[in-house]
Amino acid sequence: MVDHEFASAPAAVRRTRILDLLSAGGFVRVTELSALFGVSEVTIRSDLDSLEAAGELGRVHGGAVTASSPRRTEPTFEEALGSQRQEKLSIARHAASLVSPGDSVIVDVGTTAAALARALVERSELHDVVVITNGLKIALELERALPRFTVIVTGGTLRALQHSLVNPLADGLFDTLHADIAFIGCNGVDAERGITNINLPEAEVKRRMLGAATRRIVLADGSKIGQVHLGRVAEVSQVDGVITGGSARAKPLAELREAGLDVTRV
Repeated sequence: MVDHEFASAPAAVRRTRILDLLSAGGFVRVTELSALFGVSEVTIRSDLDSLEAAGELGRVHGGAVTASSPRRTEPTFEEALGSQRQEKLSIARHAASLVSPGDSVIVDVGTTAAALARALVERSELHDVVVITNGLKIALELERALPRFTVIVTGGTLRALQHSLVNPLADGLFDTLHADIAFIGCNGVDAERGITNINLPEAEVKRRMLGAATRRIVLADGSKIGQVHLGRVAEVSQVDGVITGGSARAKPLAELREAGLDVTRV
């Protein structure tokens, strides 16, 4: 039976209603949503794909389920700007000091990565640097350094919250290039569980970034040390180091060092 209240509603309104139904029942089916809203199954699949890319739900065969890591657990880019701000700036400055003229650099998404982009731009002696990023905010920060820098944006599907580009189409570029260094963000760094991220599409792109670089550095403020989240990005043995801040707890830091990870605390 068609819900006439939502039958002609804009996509944003329809998607909000889908989330309400999902919250109530834990599962929604494409065929039932199509009948309810009086739209095609193709339209419903597009709705579900968009909501999945935003971290609002998980796609399964024939429908969707409540996300393992719902949107409310992940702050937006703007909300994260005020968290550990000074620590992120210190991490960014140290990371920027590792880049030399002529280097090719992969810069991931996130507020620490945005601070890194600014720190790179402020190093006026840097030239002929190629930066590859899947972050729209990162690319805009780097624009001020043109033409000293060449900035390459991966392309892909725009994801809400972090203004990042994810699959489909976000990782194909990494099959065609190799960078000197990759700076990767994350939501958790743990000696046993490795580098993890809240959002699965972003975790997938981060893995491809690591595979395309000679040197692989994780940027993680102290709140992320010892944390574990849904999407596995890499084992600690698969990265070359982590740069973190003074708020990192001593015990998980010691465990990371015992696991052989090069930890820099700034």
